Amino acid sequence: MKTKNIIFYLIGLLLFSSCDDMFEPAKENTRQLEAMVQETDYVYGLLIYGYTRLPYLRVTTTDVATDDAVTNNSNDNYKKMALGTWTSDNDPMTQWNACKDGIQYVNLFLKYVNDVNWAQSAKSKQQMFIDRLTGEALGLRAIFYYHLLLAHAGYAGGELLGVPLLTEPEDGSSDYNQPRATFAEVVEQIFKDCDKADTLLPAQYIDLDDESLIPEKYLHLGAQLSGYNLVFGAKMAKNLICGKIVQAVKAQTALLAASPAYREKSGVSSEQAARICAAVLKGVEFDPEGNIWYRNVSQLSSSTSIMPEILWRAEWEKADASQETDNFPPSQNGSGRINPTQNLVDAFPMANGYPITDSRSNYDPQNPYANRDPRLDEDIIHDGSVFKSTTIITGTYGPADNKDNINNAGSQHTLTGYYMKKLLRDDAGPSAKSTTAALQPHIFPRIRYTEMFLAYAEAANDAWGPKADGAGLGLSAYDVIKMIRQRGGIGQNEVGEYQGDPYLDECANDNTGAKMRDLIRNERRIELCFENKRFYDLRRWLLPINVSAKGVQVDQVDDDTFSYTILDVEPRQYESYQYYGPIPNSEVLQWNALKQNEGW
Repeated sequence: MKTKNIIFYLIGLLLFSSCDDMFEPAKENTRQLEAMVQETDYVYGLLIYGYTRLPYLRVTTTDVATDDAVTNNSNDNYKKMALGTWTSDNDPMTQWNACKDGIQYVNLFLKYVNDVNWAQSAKSKQQMFIDRLTGEALGLRAIFYYHLLLAHAGYAGGELLGVPLLTEPEDGSSDYNQPRATFAEVVEQIFKDCDKADTLLPAQYIDLDDESLIPEKYLHLGAQLSGYNLVFGAKMAKNLICGKIVQAVKAQTALLAASPAYREKSGVSSEQAARICAAVLKGVEFDPEGNIWYRNVSQLSSSTSIMPEILWRAEWEKADASQETDNFPPSQNGSGRINPTQNLVDAFPMANGYPITDSRSNYDPQNPYANRDPRLDEDIIHDGSVFKSTTIITGTYGPADNKDNINNAGSQHTLTGYYMKKLLRDDAGPSAKSTTAALQPHIFPRIRYTEMFLAYAEAANDAWGPKADGAGLGLSAYDVIKMIRQRGGIGQNEVGEYQGDPYLDECANDNTGAKMRDLIRNERRIELCFENKRFYDLRRWLLPINVSAKGVQVDQVDDDTFSYTILDVEPRQYESYQYYGPIPNSEVLQWNALKQNEGW
């Protein structure tokens, strides 16, 4: 995608594949960029192509490269990566090509957005369209650079570097041999793009019912309600970037920059990150069902349903069962692909809030799933779980034809003694007669508000300690974690009455903030499990990445007694330099100005 002619040829294919005159070479192949910039569809196509390069995953994948999960798919690239195949020319985590393509499309769009007649005659509509589309483009560019930092930032020659920083489109005369900007410079550009986009976009796309609510700059140009709602109203809400989204991207970037792996040279402090995260959360109500959004059938039933937990989501899938086909236990006609580890199971505390390693937890290793944090049963299927009205036996006992058994000879059983339950709809999925039966709507979140609350708690605790509200949000790190744990069922008795959370209080009373820090990280691990966060979290925290994935074998001793043997399932074979991802080897070989990260 290096030249303007190639880019516009592809956009022509995308936008006009159904046009009668598409195959008229004399008309299409001689069309040059300068002749196109007055045509709305061509220029808008650049922005649309930017959206097609968004780097968000729609299914659980990267968790199998961590201590949280493994997969029974022997050909999975993330599995292979975790077992030692990760190199600079074999990088499943790369964002280089897709995000750089996206930046090129966006930069081209920004170059010409002011030259297009978007509204035919109305001056106010013209300016509103320019503002909204510019804001979207700047938000997209910020997203692309954030994900490039996640995948490719690192140290080279003792300097913390990001990626080449491009804010103008490249063309045939450009110098492509560009050095990497520093990490801090890329962060600064992301902040700049987000701040500018936030001034151009509404916080959310909603219809106004009072003309006085229209921003003064548009009223001055003669804007009316109908025109404002046409550009910024509810009809635009379907997955377009809005102000809240760019605020959240800025918060994600700030948290990354203030993390142990980057904070020394990022230019961003935990205090600054906490304030940026707090800005996202102002006016947001904590969703009491936010941890089970994927089971709120009424909210999933329509593409326009408002989900209080989801700040931004992928396209609504009207009819799909791929998640269930891949991840239901074999007895439910699934492939059981994502297998949670014993490591993750052990991270769930007891219902009284204490870690299972604490003597006060009353954890019984001979009855390991009793009296646990209720979120364990929400997220993970273990031996004895009831799923779709069926008792799932993952142990070595049970009927001879038990497909869910850890020792099953087939390729679709669990390797760890566990199956993933989170994200699945138990009213969807395959049947024995049809792999397309019971299709149901799905969404996959790009940004959840719970992630933002956890980001704020992490940064606020680092900045001011567990109980201080230095950002003026009305919440401390302690308050946030209390809400999250209470929502999950921690500290509640059998009738749902809250009885307190003494372990949380103990962590909050540690003035060093260390115990609270570890608790916040564990809550993030639980709340965001299977959402492709763990791989990046371990690395930005500089926590051990070589922890072997463990499982459990359950054997029946007699009618009422079982034994639980912890298994080493898969090693994790990473090197210390792999806390930072590589620059693609092909790029380093091609452009001598690009420095490779240390170790790669």
